[in-house]
Amino acid sequence: MQITINGHLKSFECDKMTIAELVTYMNLTGKRIAIECNGEIIARSQYEFTQLSQHDALEIVGAVGGG
Repeated sequence: MQITINGHLKSFECDKMTIAELVTYMNLTGKRIAIECNGEIIARSQYEFTQLSQHDALEIVGAVGGG
């Protein structure tokens, strides 16, 4: 499967993957992130239920604290 993450094409050897599985694969578990899939923000509670498809486009951003 090929998906675009933050403008970069990434290839995965699997045919099916959820956003939760992608977060684990990318070592982002527990991080303060937001994910947009094909222009739609995905709620964290939906990560395990949101199936990725060939050619999906994701934007993953991390929260940065400061003052």
